Amino acid sequence: MSAAAIAVFVIAYALITYDRIDKTLVALAGAAVVCILPVIRSDDIFYSPQTGIDWDVIFLLLGMMIIVSVLRQTGVFEYVAIWAAKRAKGSPLRIMILLVLVTAFGSALLDNVTTVLLIAPVTLLVCDRLEINAAPFLMAEAFASNIGGAATLVGDPPNIIIASRGGLTFNDFLVHLAPVVIIIIGVLAMMLPRLFPGAFSVDPGRVADVMALEEREAIRDPGLLIKCGVVLLAVFAAFVAHSLLHMDPSVVALLGAGILIVISGLERSDYLSSVEWDTLLFFAGLFIMVGALVKTGVINQLARLATTATGGNALLTTMLILAVSLVFSGIVNNVPYAATMTPIVAELLPSVNDHAYPNVLWWALALGTDFGGNLTAVGASANVVILGIARRADNPISFWEFTRKGVVVTTMSLALSALYLWVRYFLLS
Repeated sequence: MSAAAIAVFVIAYALITYDRIDKTLVALAGAAVVCILPVIRSDDIFYSPQTGIDWDVIFLLLGMMIIVSVLRQTGVFEYVAIWAAKRAKGSPLRIMILLVLVTAFGSALLDNVTTVLLIAPVTLLVCDRLEINAAPFLMAEAFASNIGGAATLVGDPPNIIIASRGGLTFNDFLVHLAPVVIIIIGVLAMMLPRLFPGAFSVDPGRVADVMALEEREAIRDPGLLIKCGVVLLAVFAAFVAHSLLHMDPSVVALLGAGILIVISGLERSDYLSSVEWDTLLFFAGLFIMVGALVKTGVINQLARLATTATGGNALLTTMLILAVSLVFSGIVNNVPYAATMTPIVAELLPSVNDHAYPNVLWWALALGTDFGGNLTAVGASANVVILGIARRADNPISFWEFTRKGVVVTTMSLALSALYLWVRYFLLS
């Protein structure tokens, strides 16, 4: 059955990268095949936390998409778009840098999917006002969200998995990972002109038109905006305090969405307008195919082969976990990869604790898993959401277009992460 799971995944992945067939159709077809064979059964799909659909991700996305739909009715995205463009003096490069920094900061406080769902509408409106292609801006924000999310326990779903297994706290992530995240975001900002050449040309007439706009006039429903602000603050506070409240972010998002639907009085077509149904179905199909790889032991075998090859050398083990995590999490999506690797890292810790900082393997896993999400268009949830939004906005981003840029960003992240881990936990330890 492992051969069947590998064959289905490889063929589906090839078709997704080929980018001529709708990726949602491919993912659902691949999921159907592994179910029919049967490599994976209904209990594995719907109820297993190891091999099943990650319902927390699905419902978190659904809840936040509904919240964004309601917010869109207020005009707040137009307000922020005009404000950002005017503060940047209409310069597309300065606008991109500003949006990258905001995305990275937001992804550290919230999860990265929520952040891109909130930032993407602003980006589309800014680019529409300036009549420039939004695709480079959306890709830059996806990269920034995956990097910024590594800074805290709640920033990226793999961090929650790692923290649970390693007994790590919010402050542990902040102290040990935030410094390297700040460095990498700074380097990413400096790389943007070379990463997206030709993306910053704009008609001076459009800039003048934008500078003449009054952002306050964009707010269409101040009363609804106040209601949305109160609900959003409560949702964000619950995200940060989820460990104390014992309430998953997905439940918080759905509750927030439900409250907004009730108090807004909007029609169904309005509060569902930003829901990316194709994206949700793509995730479901992808989770099922990856679950088949997990169930048949394929991912576990590959991870064990890679990690046991180090012979107990602390530095080599750390660097191998970092590099392998970058590659595999970029291919199979970083959430199931993190779930598979955490027990293996826990087994390796006793063999290296006498030669290195006790938690260095956890930090290598977190950095590799989070930053590896930038490697391909399906490496992280935020990437899939961004591609779905871009397609609906008639600014399509192909798999290879994203991946070509992602390889550059991931290589830079790997080099700086390896240097950081070596200096902090080996050279200065």
